[in-house]
Amino acid sequence: MSFSKVILKQGKDKSIKRRHPWIFSGAVFGVSQELEDGEMVDVVDDRNNHLGTGFFSNRGSIVVRLLTFGEEVFDENFWKNRLESAWVLRRKLLDFDVTNSFRLIHGEGDGIPGLIIDYYDKNWVIQAHSAGIYLQIEEIAKAIKTYYSDFCETIYCKSSGTLPQTGRDFFLFGEKSETIALENNVKFAVNWVEGQKTGFFLDQRENRKLLMEYAKGKKVLNTFCYTGGFSIYAMSAGAELVTSVDISQKAVDLADRNMELNFKDANHKPVASDVFEYMKENHQEYDVIILDPPAFAKNIKSKHTATQAYKRLNIAGLKALGPKGILFTFSCSQVIDDVLFYNTVAAAAIETGRNIRVLHKLSQGPDHPTNIYHPEGHYLKGLVLFVE
Repeated sequence: MSFSKVILKQGKDKSIKRRHPWIFSGAVFGVSQELEDGEMVDVVDDRNNHLGTGFFSNRGSIVVRLLTFGEEVFDENFWKNRLESAWVLRRKLLDFDVTNSFRLIHGEGDGIPGLIIDYYDKNWVIQAHSAGIYLQIEEIAKAIKTYYSDFCETIYCKSSGTLPQTGRDFFLFGEKSETIALENNVKFAVNWVEGQKTGFFLDQRENRKLLMEYAKGKKVLNTFCYTGGFSIYAMSAGAELVTSVDISQKAVDLADRNMELNFKDANHKPVASDVFEYMKENHQEYDVIILDPPAFAKNIKSKHTATQAYKRLNIAGLKALGPKGILFTFSCSQVIDDVLFYNTVAAAAIETGRNIRVLHKLSQGPDHPTNIYHPEGHYLKGLVLFVE
């Protein structure tokens, strides 16, 4: 199967030969014919040697996102093979008896740039981050229904937020909108139609589990709590008190609902409030604090502003933490790399004057893999600090 061609300039094929899946506009010499956004294309070098096949984009600086390299072909078995590879890996990573919800396809990390598939107990939520993927939604759903029929009750496309100009949200199969997800035997109500992202933040699973080692008998503050993931894990470990704070009343109500799903009489304090104000007013009342804010930097232009926001947040968190306390602090901003995040937290520590030790460096869970040829896929950074 052959497609229209994107022709590269001389010497611009090096990154592709290193299996990096992005081709930027500056590397392109021309195209064989006029192309539509999302159209499948073959990429060739200046001597017409085939380099790979992928989706063309006329929006932004990334012109092609590659699905195959070299002689590998894109054919009718492509979606089946990629889904099978991802499914087998998750079966190795997770115990499905205690965890029935996970990320099945993580874009470039699973060899499909622009595609996210989250799985919630036989319910599949597909999110397209490119026009090319969006145009293939029906084929992807067909592969799911054909090869995973025993594990499929609903397939939902949720792409209006990621493709605001063309994407929409709709059911591809079934009509279920909510389920009770299981994560390390902890229950969460997940609604993929009304919830943020695909309904839940799956990337913190291992970090929530780590929190359990520090929460027993402690007073725990979970900021930017959303559905209360860290809160429920803390209570599962035997925390004395868990406070869940988010500026959104809807988020706080979700956190409280999830707490009740797992514990009928938990000492849980749900608070709809500005996080900074709450920590300032409740000075050193907590033994453990979690700082897990939304992405402060959406693009490179906002990098400096975001860095300052992370610094202010960590200063506030460190000041609010009691003596010999534990701070879990995170950044999910892709443009804030590990070194910059570490240095930002260190700068915040200097301003507080407290003695602080790093206990753990954290990342996204293994069901959100990073392709070794595409380091940009690593986005979640975290530190666990012991604060005297």
